[in-house]
Amino acid sequence: MKLLIRLTNVRVLAGHRVLLAFDDGSEGDVDLAPHLRGPVFQPLLDDRALFEAAYVDRELRTLAWPNGADMDPDVLHNLAHRVQAPK
Repeated sequence: MKLLIRLTNVRVLAGHRVLLAFDDGSEGDVDLAPHLRGPVFQPLLDDRALFEAAYVDRELRTLAWPNGADMDPDVLHNLAHRVQAPK
């Protein structure tokens, strides 16, 4: 049985990079710029202050922003560990 990975901490870095810590004890940095597409994510590319307002949603235990954008913690874990999605 695969355990669900959840986010425990986020630190915003330069550009659209974030350093993410997970409840399995791992961490990794991710450039989110290529993944910020669509109406809810575009404002994060356009407004640095909004991007920097990233936080860990305590209910979902994933990366979120005040405009309602959030990202799947499993996807973030894979990105942080450079795991390729199956094709």
